[in-house]
Amino acid sequence: MAQSYAERRASSAETFKAFAPDVAPERIADSFARRQGALGSFAYEVVGGIWARPQLSRRDRSLLVISVLAAQARDEELVTHTRIGLRNGLTQSEIEEVLLHVAAYAGFPAAMASSRRIDQGLREGLGVEALPDRAPAEPKSDDERDRDGADVLRTIAGSPNAIEPAQGLARMQALLGEVGVTAYRFAFGDVWSRPQLTRRDRSIVVIAILVSLGAVAELDVHAPAGLRHGLTRVEIEEIVNHLSLYAGIPRAVEAIRAVKAAFARLDEAK
Repeated sequence: MAQSYAERRASSAETFKAFAPDVAPERIADSFARRQGALGSFAYEVVGGIWARPQLSRRDRSLLVISVLAAQARDEELVTHTRIGLRNGLTQSEIEEVLLHVAAYAGFPAAMASSRRIDQGLREGLGVEALPDRAPAEPKSDDERDRDGADVLRTIAGSPNAIEPAQGLARMQALLGEVGVTAYRFAFGDVWSRPQLTRRDRSIVVIAILVSLGAVAELDVHAPAGLRHGLTRVEIEEIVNHLSLYAGIPRAVEAIRAVKAAFARLDEAK
């Protein structure tokens, strides 16, 4: 729906009221414009506008933005959006859980660097000087990882029946060699199977990271998996749309083509 400039500005103001409830939106807009000129104006109007769209909740938008900023190790923005994520309804444990997917899908260096910025954002957002010690990951044997990985593989691959753990491992290894073993046991058996985020949320995180990295081939798998995990087609396309502003329009263009192609293949298979 077409909007006037005043209507777009009003939508942006609502977003920045949520971002910084103690500061008048127009003061934020004026500060952006004075310090950054046209870049600041667009940061207020376009970014604020996309956050106001109804296709995704603000909580979901915070989840995908934190995922992308962590994957890209965007220090200052990550601190800010961690605080915003708390205000938008994410919990500390949910935000911290994003880092495990960053480790699996963007690498441990990005995850370790981003963990320090997320810690800073959590301390500021929660108003504490120090965070309590975290609990370590549950110790699992490889047989336990294979068991849990098989259930994750079932929903990601869309299998109508349960997958035997050894068969799932063999399938991934035949396709991808030792990379398949690592993906099956670590990404699926360790990370995806944890209860700290729902599989719907994990699909948001993973789709966002894949788009930000330009790993569009993987969207052929993870866009349909997102549907199986409870996302709608509108929500998945809106994730990509939001990332036009956080990963760049060229990557969003490639990603939306891959997502639409994946949906078309689903329709053809019916």
